[in-house]
Amino acid sequence: MTDCKSLIKELANKHGRERASLLPILQGVVERNNYLSDTCMTDIAKELDLSAAQVYGTATFYSFLDTQPRGEYVIRVCKTITCDMHGKKTIIQTLEDMLKIKVGETTPNKKFTLLETNCLGWCHEGPAMLINDTPYSGLTTEKVHDIISEYINKPSL
Repeated sequence: MTDCKSLIKELANKHGRERASLLPILQGVVERNNYLSDTCMTDIAKELDLSAAQVYGTATFYSFLDTQPRGEYVIRVCKTITCDMHGKKTIIQTLEDMLKIKVGETTPNKKFTLLETNCLGWCHEGPAMLINDTPYSGLTTEKVHDIISEYINKPSL
């Protein structure tokens, strides 16, 4: 994990120190540190001269701005009714069985976190999931096995 203060200064120099810079700075911290700690959010508030409540409120509003440590690979399964109608429950069960965790949990080796999220924009090809920034759609049990097996066999970053 990168030192928050130096990272935030770097991001503020790049994006600016106005209120409009908050979201890109939050995204930059998550990209580098994998989540937003309370300390980082406080440091951002100081750097941008905002209240800690403003920073926390923004960070917790967006589901992709994690405020808890996550695994190296964050799997977000679409929880819309469309994906549900196309077999999302089976996909979740397959992921839970393969990773031996439940939705909302992270594997003991910190490689995977499994979450449900609002629409990913792939409803026409549901069920869908996102692993970090890579979307997967038209999921079946077999397809999930193949995808997750590839990630399991990848060396850690």
